[in-house]
Amino acid sequence: MANVVIVGAQWGDEGKGKVVDIYTEYAQEVVRFQGGNNAGHTLVVGDKKTVLHLIPSGILHEGKRCIIGNGVVLDPKVFLQEIEGLRKKGYLKDDSQLMVDGAVHLIMPYHIKIDIAREQKSGAKKIGTTGRGIGPTYEDKVGRRGIRFADLLKPETFKRKLHEVLPEKNFYLEHFLGEQPLSEEAIIEEYLGYADRLRHYLGRASTTLDRAIKAGHNVLFEGAQGSLLDVDHGTYPYVTSSSTIAAGACIGTGIGPHLIDEVVGISKAYVTRVGEGPFPTELHDEMGDHLRAVGSEFGATTGRPRRCGWLDIVALREAVRTNGLTGIALTKMDVLSELETVKVCTAYRYRDELLEEFPQDFDVLKECTPVYEEIPGWQKDICALENYDELPQQVQDYVNKIEAWTGCPVVLVSVGPRRDQTLFRSNPFTGKG
Repeated sequence: MANVVIVGAQWGDEGKGKVVDIYTEYAQEVVRFQGGNNAGHTLVVGDKKTVLHLIPSGILHEGKRCIIGNGVVLDPKVFLQEIEGLRKKGYLKDDSQLMVDGAVHLIMPYHIKIDIAREQKSGAKKIGTTGRGIGPTYEDKVGRRGIRFADLLKPETFKRKLHEVLPEKNFYLEHFLGEQPLSEEAIIEEYLGYADRLRHYLGRASTTLDRAIKAGHNVLFEGAQGSLLDVDHGTYPYVTSSSTIAAGACIGTGIGPHLIDEVVGISKAYVTRVGEGPFPTELHDEMGDHLRAVGSEFGATTGRPRRCGWLDIVALREAVRTNGLTGIALTKMDVLSELETVKVCTAYRYRDELLEEFPQDFDVLKECTPVYEEIPGWQKDICALENYDELPQQVQDYVNKIEAWTGCPVVLVSVGPRRDQTLFRSNPFTGKG
């Protein structure tokens, strides 16, 4: 039995969907513990591509129970659209495969409208949100004025809570953001229309997982976004609104930290970022364009071009520490295959100081410049290789350096987008390669 947390070790978009999909083979329960439909997990099975935003990536496997934990925020319209999309592709044939915790907070129309209007009003100072209403929903959760999934299934409770909060939201929309107010009747009609279609998904993550773990089941906890977007430990204020690090798996599902056995952090062989905020190794040249083109670096949720840069060891060490990583899954190694040399940032230069630890101070970080080590490339197609030992020596040297710099073993190397383009070194569920 093993309980494994999967997190992003950078600014998100590291390839968590594929890794979760692969590890799901060894788990009976797959749990999403934070975020909302601002996430985009891309999975390629054969030649079929599936992008998931809310439902755990394990849903592509029959017989696995997928749970949306209490730490998630959920847009019921998007959730139902995702369910229908999966069914059209032949997945989710059994509704009992999917559960939503009753304490999940609902994304409401005013959350989305506020999110978009705030970004527009902020102009050059915008955060770069996805405009999906995630942040405003978490604000209401912390402010104790949110509406939860269980409330939606009780019409009178839903109406009462909406009636209490909507006047404040409309006042803010109309008098501060300059937007049109929303109709209470229209929201009630729309959302209660979702209730009967969603009722049978209601459950409780904490008790369900407790029973599963006691029964000896393997559990996979699936994070969204990346460690550097954590609301406490990321590049604040250019972060998401939830706890993206491994500790969030306990808070977002209701289990104790002593039950977590392994934590795997997903890192690209380079770095990308979507949205605003500091990015020390960002490339504004032909190399950045090359990584974007070869790596198909466009947001799975928004379609926005991702900012690209060289691998940042300073930031990766931060992720190793804040998550307690027991392993790194290195993705998109194949994207670097055409390059004569590869650069890696091993430290930052801040004014006259050399920094080897990731600065918490935003003003310091935005002034940091990378200190690079240049290593030989391999210039060989590695996409068809089936065993780690078959990789060119330069690739293995690159992996060995990452392990030495971070103090964390690389447990998996991905050499392409498909399931079968994955080279295992060890497995967090079995301990074997």
